[in-house]
Amino acid sequence: MSADTIRCAVTGANGFIGQHLCRRLLRSQVEVHALSRTEPGERIFSSWHHCDVADLRQVSEAMRACRPQVVYHLAAIVSGSRALDLVMPTLMTNLVGTANVLLTAAELNCSRVVCLGSLQEPDEEPRVAPSSPYAAAKFSATAYARMFTEVFSLSVGIGRPFMAYGPGQMDLTKLVPYVTSQLLRGGVAELSSGRQGFDWVYVDDVVDALLAIGSRTDVSGTTIDIGCGVLTTVREVAAGIGQRLGAAGAIRLGTLPDRRLEPTRCADVEATARLINWRARVSLEEGLDRTVEWYRKHLPISA
Repeated sequence: MSADTIRCAVTGANGFIGQHLCRRLLRSQVEVHALSRTEPGERIFSSWHHCDVADLRQVSEAMRACRPQVVYHLAAIVSGSRALDLVMPTLMTNLVGTANVLLTAAELNCSRVVCLGSLQEPDEEPRVAPSSPYAAAKFSATAYARMFTEVFSLSVGIGRPFMAYGPGQMDLTKLVPYVTSQLLRGGVAELSSGRQGFDWVYVDDVVDALLAIGSRTDVSGTTIDIGCGVLTTVREVAAGIGQRLGAAGAIRLGTLPDRRLEPTRCADVEATARLINWRARVSLEEGLDRTVEWYRKHLPISA
């Protein structure tokens, strides 16, 4: 790498979005420092640093070793579960972890930090309760990001992906990998009523948006929606997967209860276009085509 090569740190580099982001950065001749608790199986980084973001010492050691100019903070426990045993893990990883990254970035005078917000966060309205421990931690982490911008003059942009999906997503608590894996293995996909609508956004588009946010300093402290601006129901997405796999009859709607307090909203795509000149390019139809094809090739059917 040349002396003027941009150095980027990516926390959560072994996660779904993190892996896609690292690949894109590496192809762009950026010096990519991957920070994660486990090393990615694919060489998608310039160097890897073991790092649990909930541990300030580990964050400080990893970031001081690589001295990044831009930090993409993606590390998080991602679960919409309402379970009590998620309160402390999401607090430590998603909130304390964010504070640790922001604190270290401020100490190192990093030029830019990009944090991930969440669709699950409630909007800033009086008396709106977060819908899960994850949502509460993300809501609080966004407040810390804004505080670091206003109080400590750290340039922090907040990208809020809506329902991200795509190749390589192996978390079977998520709709697309769950339904696809069940049907490919000849099983049945048991779902809720399927009436809930979400704004689905393909992972390559999410990466494009994060890179756009990371390239600017004029949106500091601002939450930027990353979505398509269209609601599509769980029922419709599941049916689309079923049609692509010739297994539409293996989808069972109404066998699970609907989640309470689940947010239903579209990304504000016009505001995003004004702020970072970005719009999603991959339609849901094209995105599902690509994703289902990836699972056909890579999913271990016997698992």
